Amino acid sequence: MELAEFLRETQATVRAQMQDGALYEELVYANIVMDHMAEIGMTFEPVQCHFEGKVGNAILRLSGYALSDDNDQLDLFVSLYQGVDEPTRIPDAETKTAVEQCFRFLSLCAQGTLAPKLDPTNDVRSLAETLQAIYNDLEQIRIFVITDRIANSKSFKTKEINGKAVRLEVMDIERLHRHLSEGKPRDELVIDFNELSGQPLPCVFVNGQNDDYNYALTAIPGDALRLLYEKFGARLLEANVRSFLSVKGKGVNAGIQSTLRNSPERFMAYNNGIVMVADEIRLGHSHDGMTGIAWIKGLQIVNGGQTTASLYFTKKKYPEVDLSSVRVAAKIIVMSVQDPAKEEALVSDISRFANSQNAVRQSDLSANKPFHVEIEKISRTVYCPDGVSQWFYERAAGSYNTLLAREGTTPAKLKKIKDAIPTSRRLTKTDLAKYLNAWDQKPEIVSLGSQKNFDRFMAALVAPEGQEVKLPSTADFKAMIAKAKLYRDAQKLIRPMFQAFQANITAYTVSVTAMMLGERIDLDKIWSNQAVSNELLKQIETWARQVSDVLHESARGKMISEWSKKPECRDAVFNASYSPVISGIPEVRYNG
Repeated sequence: MELAEFLRETQATVRAQMQDGALYEELVYANIVMDHMAEIGMTFEPVQCHFEGKVGNAILRLSGYALSDDNDQLDLFVSLYQGVDEPTRIPDAETKTAVEQCFRFLSLCAQGTLAPKLDPTNDVRSLAETLQAIYNDLEQIRIFVITDRIANSKSFKTKEINGKAVRLEVMDIERLHRHLSEGKPRDELVIDFNELSGQPLPCVFVNGQNDDYNYALTAIPGDALRLLYEKFGARLLEANVRSFLSVKGKGVNAGIQSTLRNSPERFMAYNNGIVMVADEIRLGHSHDGMTGIAWIKGLQIVNGGQTTASLYFTKKKYPEVDLSSVRVAAKIIVMSVQDPAKEEALVSDISRFANSQNAVRQSDLSANKPFHVEIEKISRTVYCPDGVSQWFYERAAGSYNTLLAREGTTPAKLKKIKDAIPTSRRLTKTDLAKYLNAWDQKPEIVSLGSQKNFDRFMAALVAPEGQEVKLPSTADFKAMIAKAKLYRDAQKLIRPMFQAFQANITAYTVSVTAMMLGERIDLDKIWSNQAVSNELLKQIETWARQVSDVLHESARGKMISEWSKKPECRDAVFNASYSPVISGIPEVRYNG
């Protein structure tokens, strides 16, 4: 898909959400981009949080934020949206201004001067207080400008606040297009070892025994690996398998840190090394004539993320550490599979086996589980009641775009397939886990974020020893779609009702709806209509306001996005009183 067409498609998605009741195009677009960044491993679970105002002489702007689980890594987002339908350049001066406004927001939070000036009822107040409290412990800070135009500069010079480095990047429409059209966000990770290390990286290159891959064995200088993490951050750590490995693994991290500080020359002997996959490499010769890796594209670490991140954070925390004698053993697997789905399955298998002793995120590693394979199979054979359209279950990441590219060879064919399977009926594995767990009254798990929620969802599917997991039937699939439709319609309804934390309110409201209606709701009717009735939406609206009140009252000043993850929050919401079910809801079976 060309950039111009991709832009128009994206704008159509934004406008469709506006018709569904969203308040601001700018925030809808920002949310699309933030969710994408979280899905590919560029950021953590994003929270939409809009703030724009003047404090003293400073103009401040914020569109959202994302915090790591350990509160040691922070991303802030600021949106510059213009609604253009043709690719348009954005001046660097405009993106720099947005960066400055978000930078000032962070600076005032760090100094503790912003929170007291904000209305206590404003949800941004709790964020400002949280950032003030955790600022000293932050180890990585980034600010992203999100725009639907084309930026000349995709990054700016790192700045400092109170001695902490703040990386500044731009996520523009061109970068988003590259990610989604190719289905490989790791394509951005291009490394020239002549520039990084002064010469190609000496290696032993081995041709594979089949057409799937080749591989190289090497030892990467510790400082080179540190610089790669500094440049690419968490995208280097399993961007393709959607895994954000924590740099806070206390036991392992402490051992790595100790070796780097006390015995750096023994690092290679003590450390197990890392495993990487890449899309392409170019060989050259080092100064002594040895074969070496001169250039590499699409690099990602599938095992050894903790080692890599620890090199970076140890050097940052202890600048006196000398990495010149540190070498890290590395196996680099060079992919040669042409089929995107097969490639993803192979990368997932490599990651699974390489991480056999580590906890790894499940979302892509589970793509080939029978449960997901069966849902995909059913989704390809079951039509909606109109007999024409279908839901698309995206078992392998990027397979929807692959379908469009493969089948939509002409504008007419592309339009036909998009009419039959629109993006609004694309359903990912993490989407499904969210919808089903919310309906199963687990909103505190949904609020943990898409990956952790998916982990819990998959864990619950494990059958007792000696038994097999019951595969979903066609009826099960239709019920799942009904729950998905209910969740999405509730989301559309709730989004414009509240200024912030709409995702948490939605998850809890859907769970309360399941609690209040239970087995009385007719999911077959929602499937048949492919919609939720106005009467049921009216009931959901009433409960959503009551849920929001309980969330805010029980949080007692804490950020709703964090409070909603606690079992105590679930208890508070489920033990509260709610309005009785109104009469006349078509999907509800009434007694008598």
